[in-house]
Formats: sequence, C-alpha cells, structure tokens
Amino acid sequence: MTQDTKTLWASCQKYFSETIDATDYERLFSHVTFEAYRMATKTLVLQVPSQYIYEEIEKRYLSELRYGIRNTFGMIRLDWHVVMEQSGKKGGLIFESTDETLAPPTLIQPTERITGKNDTAAKGERQDIDSNLNPKQVFRTFLEGDSNRLSRSIGLRVAEHPNGTQFNPMFIFGPSGCGKTHLVNAIGNRCKEVYPGKRVLYVSARIFQQQFTTAMQRGIINDFIAFYQTIDMLIVDDIQEWMTATRTQDAFFHIFNHLYRNNRRILLVSDRAPVDMEGINKRLLTRFKSGIMAEMEQPNLQLCIDILKKKIAYDGLTVPADVVQYIAETANGSIRDLEGVINSLMAHSVVYNCSIDMNLVERVVKRAVKTDDMPLTVDDIIDRVCRHYEVTPAMVKGKSRKQEIVLARQLSMYLADKYTNIPATRIGKLVGNRDHSTVLHSISKIAEKLTKDKIFALEVEKVMKALKVKES
Repeated sequence: MTQDTKTLWASCQKYFSETIDATDYERLFSHVTFEAYRMATKTLVLQVPSQYIYEEIEKRYLSELRYGIRNTFGMIRLDWHVVMEQSGKKGGLIFESTDETLAPPTLIQPTERITGKNDTAAKGERQDIDSNLNPKQVFRTFLEGDSNRLSRSIGLRVAEHPNGTQFNPMFIFGPSGCGKTHLVNAIGNRCKEVYPGKRVLYVSARIFQQQFTTAMQRGIINDFIAFYQTIDMLIVDDIQEWMTATRTQDAFFHIFNHLYRNNRRILLVSDRAPVDMEGINKRLLTRFKSGIMAEMEQPNLQLCIDILKKKIAYDGLTVPADVVQYIAETANGSIRDLEGVINSLMAHSVVYNCSIDMNLVERVVKRAVKTDDMPLTVDDIIDRVCRHYEVTPAMVKGKSRKQEIVLARQLSMYLADKYTNIPATRIGKLVGNRDHSTVLHSISKIAEKLTKDKIFALEVEKVMKALKVKES
C-alpha cells in the first residue's frame, strides 16, 4: 500500500455515503471505523460496536461493500472487530468476513494485458498473483483421522512435490463439512511455503463461472483462458456447480488440457464422486478420474472431539469434558457445525460474561447446528451407529463377522425398524442386501440385549438421542 490506509478507508466511506440510503448509512456505516491494515496478510480490520451492524452490512449491502473495498484497497481480506461494552467491561471478538465479501480473483491480469496498462504482463513475464488462499487453513491445524488420512497424506505429497506427475489431477470429494476446503487450502499454502515462486490459485467454481461470463461479455475469452493457463497449481472448489454450465465446462476443458500437458497441478473439489456428476461433459469426467480420487468422510466421534479440543484451546476457552462430548455427538459429523458452535459459545461468553455449561450449550446447539426436517433414512441411521462404534458403513453392509461390526449391523436394523416406516424386507436390502429373516433376527437380538445389558442400553440411548436431533 503506497497510500496511507486510513486515507483509503476514508475514500471508501465517502463512496458508501454517496451510494447507500442516507438512513441506512447513518444506522450502519457511520458506526464502522478503521482499525488496522495488516500488510503481512493483506487484511483490513474494521471496528464496529455490535455484531448486528456487521451482519446487517454483509446481508444488505454486500455488493456495495465489496465494490468499495476492492476498488480502493485491491484484493484483500476483511475482518470485523466487534468491540462491545458490557457491565463496565470492554470485550472484543474478531469475525472473518464471508467468502463473498472478500475481493475475488478477477480478470485484472488479462484485462491489463489487452489494454496495455501492464507492460510486464504484455511481455509475457510471470508475475506473482494473489493466491486467494485462507492463511489459517494449513496442515498444522488439519487434524488427521480415519475419515481423511488418505486424502491428507496424498495432499501433503502433492504440496511438497508439485512438479511431479503422480496424483494429477487430485479429485477430492465428500459430504459438506468434512474438511475438503481446509485440506486444499492447506495444500496450496504448503506449496507456496516450499516454493514461493509458484503461481498457486484457489477459486470457487461459482467465481470461475462469473469470471467466464464477464470475459464473454467483454470479448476477452482468449485472455481469460490464457491467464488460467499460467497457473502452476490450480484449485477449484465446488465443481458440482458446473453440472448445468456447458460453456463454462468447455472453457475449463481447454485450461485443464494445457495445465495437464505441461505438468501443472490441478486439484478439484466436489461434494460428490465423478460418477454422480450428471451434466458434466464425459470428456471432462474422464480427465477428472485420470489421476487420484480421494474420498473424505464425515469425521467419527473421536476426531470430532479432537477437533473441538484443539479449537477450544486455540480460542482460550474453558469447556467441560461432558459439554465437548455433547457437542461432538450432536454436530452431525460436520466440522463446520463444530466450529459454529464454539464461535457462538465464545460470543455468548464474552457478551454475557458467563461460563460455558450444558444449559448454554443446549441453547446454542439448537441455533448453530443445522438440523434436517426430512425424515430419517436408513443411511442416516447407519452413519450415526458407525460413528458411535467407529466402524464404516462399508463394514456394516459387508460380510464381516467381527463382533463389533455385527453389533453395529444389528443395531442399525433395529433402529431402522424403530425410526422409519420402511418394511423389514427393504431394510435388509439397504443394509448389505440381507433377507427379511435376518432383519427380524437382528431386531429380536437387540431388543433382548437391551433388557439384559444396562451398559449397552446406555450406549443405544446415546445413539437414539443423537438421531432425535435430526428428527426435531
């Protein structure tokens, strides 16, 4: 930044005062003050007196906020520092801006090239770019467990050996909240750490599509493609969003081929496997599957507990063990939900100057953990039982006769009969293609064990309690 950053913020405020309704400007933006600009992380920190103000600004004036900041500061990260006074005490919380508020990767490079504003780019020289990586999402903070061990191991190898051809492309898929975005950011950050000169770029499929549309409108498609072909490691998140975007797929096809032929790294992230991506061109799917497909699963109970403990320690909170256990059991295996609960607990603790106990957590979980209004499915039940017994759905649906797997299998059938209206024949089909008599036998065995084994009954009660969270 060559200009004084306070002066730049003053320019932003002037823009907001001229473009935003006067009443809302007075109600919201007039309370926003410049706190700091951190050169090392390219982060603008704005101070507000309440969480409500920053949430209202991002909800109601997102485009104006992004436009004003991007055109004044350039591509930067935005943090909100909420400073509150309560009972004579002053407390503060830092909230990172939503992804949409951050200035996204734009067509600055190709646009400058065709307008002659950037002589260096016009000569074809490589310039550093904003990688758009989250500096907090690194391998050090990515905990390893059975659900992510393979993906993490391969990802670390890719990060430290980007010039190799093995595992290219790397296609990472799994359900929402299992840590996929954290992992690819960790890969990108590690690569930049080991090879500072590498051009690494993280971009969401949605932003890529917006850039492509803009390039089409401006008639600079060739420059758009040329820019992406200069990237050494391209990370594209949520590519399932392209399933109906035929033109975007065609543009990416040319970028993919160029990068692949020149041994550049390609990392793709999706919430589903390639085989389930209907609407994606077959020639692209073939390329997606040509490297390594790394599946990530929802973390099991122990990994959820470990993640919670690490975040709690990082945030400097004191949370009782039974509360940690409760959060882990009710967060539906979503790392995002785990973090949301802890962030909400921290906010409550600071604002109301109260300790974190089970009563507070139960109230917060109802608001922070997304529950599903849809009825339970057999797969929901199998997943929950597997998390409790630390086995996998594949094991339960398989032929293993190990005691703990048989127990998980029988309990899954028992709970499916209890919580769904599905007939026993159908339950058997869904639990490894078992027959009707096997399901009835399993239900009978579990019912008998519940009456004789008090410890087992308590275990089942925990699983049932977790399932009721989803039903409520």
